Amino acid sequence: MEARKLAVDGAFEFTPRVFPDDRGLFVSPFQEAGFAEATGLAAFRVAQSNHSRSRRGVVRGVHFTTTPPGTAKYVYCPQGEVLDIVVDIRVGSPTFGQWDAVRLNPLTFKALYFPVGVGHAFVGLGEESVVSYLLTSPYVAEHELAISVLDPELGLPVPQDVPRIVSDRDGVAPTLAEARDAGLLPVYAECLALEQAAARAAQSLKDSA
Repeated sequence: MEARKLAVDGAFEFTPRVFPDDRGLFVSPFQEAGFAEATGLAAFRVAQSNHSRSRRGVVRGVHFTTTPPGTAKYVYCPQGEVLDIVVDIRVGSPTFGQWDAVRLNPLTFKALYFPVGVGHAFVGLGEESVVSYLLTSPYVAEHELAISVLDPELGLPVPQDVPRIVSDRDGVAPTLAEARDAGLLPVYAECLALEQAAARAAQSLKDSA
């Protein structure tokens, strides 16, 4: 599995090897050994897996989890195609306010790792696209917040040639500056500490099994 650092500190793109044959194909989008080698984290604790399906033009995000508790994500697209966007919203991060974007689809099976505290958005490019997530903590509605995906200061690469379908919640989300002024954003140092603690706990569970 190939790994590539993204423009957001601590975020990675992973490209697994795909094995096609006359029956179909086999691929392993998440591989713990390759993940640990690239990120330097001992292990990835899976507390929950999520599955979303979106029509062409659906824009989700920018979503993030309050820290604490903080959540890291591992994301890939097994059907259709999405433009997946990672946004650094961690106050004090060396890449605060920066973003990176990768097309995810079942041709390459690229996957993205979102470290704790980082924002996530994506745009449905296929007629029907599925996004699968591995999460290090369970979903709790009151811990989930959003920043406007159309914040002009962020300048995210939302395509202009597809109709934008945005939820009511995401449509009224604050800008990055507004969220920062309101004290809603994660703090970089705290995010790093929580990420490392979760990795150590996951490794400890593996060692005791």
